[in-house]
Amino acid sequence: MDINYIPNSYSSDLDLQHLRVLDVLLRERSLTRAAKVLDVTQPALSKTLARLRRYFDDPLFVRVSHRMEPTPKALALTQPVSDVLDKMRALRGDHVVFDPGVSTRTFQFCVVDAGVIKLLPPLLNRVMLEAPNVRLRVVQLDGEHLESWLETGTIDFAMGSFPTLLKGVRRQFLWVEEYVSVVNRGHPRVSSNPSLHEFASENHVLVSTLGTGHAHKLAERAVEAAIPPQNIICRVPIFIAAAVIAKHTNAIATLPMSIATVLAEDLNLEIVKPPIKLPKIEIYQYWHNRFHREPGNRWIRSVFSSLFRVPGSRARQ
Repeated sequence: MDINYIPNSYSSDLDLQHLRVLDVLLRERSLTRAAKVLDVTQPALSKTLARLRRYFDDPLFVRVSHRMEPTPKALALTQPVSDVLDKMRALRGDHVVFDPGVSTRTFQFCVVDAGVIKLLPPLLNRVMLEAPNVRLRVVQLDGEHLESWLETGTIDFAMGSFPTLLKGVRRQFLWVEEYVSVVNRGHPRVSSNPSLHEFASENHVLVSTLGTGHAHKLAERAVEAAIPPQNIICRVPIFIAAAVIAKHTNAIATLPMSIATVLAEDLNLEIVKPPIKLPKIEIYQYWHNRFHREPGNRWIRSVFSSLFRVPGSRARQ
């Protein structure tokens, strides 16, 4: 950090976590959003901000309408604070060895529930074998915060298809996801290869991933274009809910093939070929450039790659 921005009376109370809070506030310009990114309460965040204000002898942020706008002093701190945090991450990545056999780290990542059903069983089996004390936490997907969560290390990586993630985010291609439809086995009207009329005449439950930034929205729009609005009887935010509704109502649910094949067996559903053109979605794992060399992050990415990457596919960064 530039010496010109360090207060004359040094306070030992300021540490890297305080700088991380300032870094997030400078990006989010909102206590509510920053608290969500940092996974802390707003009162705790306000207390940290008050300490930062005392330390730098500056308000740092002032409220303008519904936003917190940084003062000139805060803007001057933006790059120095980011540089300090990046250097500390580089030091940790260069000198701290990650041993999965003894690590007690908890890895956090975002994925839609379709990914949870496909990924978690084989992933947990591998982790329990190679890293028995490592734990996993799946964080609910939120497109508004996803890039910030990756940049700050709130989550270690994300899985799915998020074409709008650009700034500083690396990606590795894993597989191509196709779509199929599922119905209750023995459905009285729907065959395994229904006509468009047969398909469109039935009730449908639609999965909507609004607000996540996930490319599933392309499949959602394709179904909407083919089905009369009155035949879309329900919209739900998660894929497994759509499958359960299909089982108990004779509605049709259109899902990624990877989740459909699992749920068809578990819920006694039948997979049918939808008579409409549905997108093929490229699935990636995403991580921020800040953590590209961090040993733990590299290890968990390598586990995902070995389990789920289609042989012969090329990494896309």
